[in-house]
Amino acid sequence: MSSDSSKTTLSHSSLEGTWQLNYLMAPGKSFEELYLDKKPEIKFELGEKRFSGNTSCNSFTGKLNLDGNKISFRDPYVMTKMMCPGEGESVFTQTLNKVNTYAVTDGNTLNFISGDIAIMRFTKK
Repeated sequence: MSSDSSKTTLSHSSLEGTWQLNYLMAPGKSFEELYLDKKPEIKFELGEKRFSGNTSCNSFTGKLNLDGNKISFRDPYVMTKMMCPGEGESVFTQTLNKVNTYAVTDGNTLNFISGDIAIMRFTKK
């Protein structure tokens, strides 16, 4: 156990597992408005170099692009095409495409960062 509770981890192994979204920067919309029933999730399978998850409506999967703390979701990934109510899914996917780095804090908080601003935050499940 580390005595430094704000320790940031950059090892890829800290990404492994399933994470649930609990914050997303979306001007004009509250997180609760966007995700009334179900919060988006993302899962990293480092051995397979893949990510998958759910936008709160549709499922997605794709190839994981990692280099140090750089991460990208800009390459095409597969997503189911169910009709989804509200704007939650489109806000999630548009925000995911802006992510260029990540940081894991305390082993249970994953921040997706664009430039130097944390635009998405997940909690380990």
